[in-house]
Amino acid sequence: MAYVNTTAATFGPFARLHALVEGFKARLALYKEYSATVSEMMALSERELNDIGISRYDVKEIARKHVYGA
Repeated sequence: MAYVNTTAATFGPFARLHALVEGFKARLALYKEYSATVSEMMALSERELNDIGISRYDVKEIARKHVYGA
């Protein structure tokens, strides 16, 4: 009777460290996009915000949904 043993390839602690660093870089990029979006929206005047139908209070929530999804 034949039997197969499969194991996932692991590349040691450096692969885990690399994955951790890449994950951190991805989260940092998202945060930078969020921060830039908030800054741009806060730079709008009250009239411009009213024209697009949002209040200054909603800016952070709208930016969060835009960058991170629902």
